[in-house]
Amino acid sequence: MGGFLRTAWEFPAVLFGSALVVVLGYWLFVLVGGVGADTLDGGGGIGADTPEAGAAGAWAALGLRGAPVPLGLSLLTVIAWFLSLVVAVTVPGTLLRTVAVPFVVSAAWVITRLLLRPLRHLARREEGVSHAEFVGRVCVIRTGRVDDRFGQAEAAAPDGASSLLQVRADEALAAGLTAGTRALIYAYDAEGGYFLVAPYDAP
Repeated sequence: MGGFLRTAWEFPAVLFGSALVVVLGYWLFVLVGGVGADTLDGGGGIGADTPEAGAAGAWAALGLRGAPVPLGLSLLTVIAWFLSLVVAVTVPGTLLRTVAVPFVVSAAWVITRLLLRPLRHLARREEGVSHAEFVGRVCVIRTGRVDDRFGQAEAAAPDGASSLLQVRADEALAAGLTAGTRALIYAYDAEGGYFLVAPYDAP
């Protein structure tokens, strides 16, 4: 165990290990409901005319389409960290290890791309679903809170597919909106790219 920890603190393993700590912290916040699992995706997956932008667009440009950005980025980080451990054990000297870093990143990118490829066929396309089709539907809140700046909810589209939506609520309506509660989608804000919701108490 002591030898593993010493290796983990050596260059370049410590470099990717720091990124791994950030990834683990992110998923910890997801588990406790502090952030949504697709926060980095930008919530632009619904609507036929909605182009990919932000992190999701950059992710697709790298050829890593096929999974939510946080999941793919986490996989990339774990693989890069593991490969950097191998370099720390097998490659002597800081200079040679520094030269090996680009190869570690490239190899991690290739492996991640190969692992994500099968998910492209499993991922359900949402391009045919319009925002208007969700207005008037009941959703289930999936984040620990919903306010005027943050929130996500799961709702069923007319074709039965389940979608994770960016939602917001006015301050007067936000108090009862916590993870697992139901809410009514009553409007869509095209400029902000989110749905407006209110508590829904009907059976």
